Amino acid sequence: MAITTSQIKELREKTGVGIMDCKTALNESGGDIEKAIEYLRKKGIATAKKRGGRVTSQGQVQSYIHAGGKIGVLVEVNCETDFSGKTEDFTAFVKDIAMQIAATNPIAIDRERVPEDTLEKEKDIYATQARESGKPDKIIDKIVEGKLKKFFSEACLLEQPFVKNPDITVQDLLNDLMAKTGENIMIRRFARFQLGDADA
Repeated sequence: MAITTSQIKELREKTGVGIMDCKTALNESGGDIEKAIEYLRKKGIATAKKRGGRVTSQGQVQSYIHAGGKIGVLVEVNCETDFSGKTEDFTAFVKDIAMQIAATNPIAIDRERVPEDTLEKEKDIYATQARESGKPDKIIDKIVEGKLKKFFSEACLLEQPFVKNPDITVQDLLNDLMAKTGENIMIRRFARFQLGDADA
């Protein structure tokens, strides 16, 4: 079927993707706009993942102050190009991440960056709880594994439900932005300050 200029224009407006990519997506999706958007999202994430080794030296640092100045967050998010780093979508994403950190107080960005001693302490607590509640030794590892999964979903920023839409995770939100830009995007680091918190 022939793809019309108005279909390409509509898809471009919805996704911000180039004309040729829109045309390809529409051809692949039989002219269905929703399927074409899905195609572009998958392609964008795949492209961004392929570029995972590429340098992400552009981006933004944003701050978020909450609760009448009692909680403050600084977060750095990096991307590949200055162009992407200045878009409204990117700015909104970084601000959302700062707000997420203020609200949920994650320990680390992902599970690889959870301190080893914290992880060992959690495992020890879960194993002790399971033993004390009379669970047989052979299933204790399974119980610990299940509880660790829940721990990661609370403690790791990328695995947390997104505060503005708990149906998706922060990782899903990041994947969407990578699909839109076709770039590798990385939440580099953050600091969260809470008034009167000696550990901050």
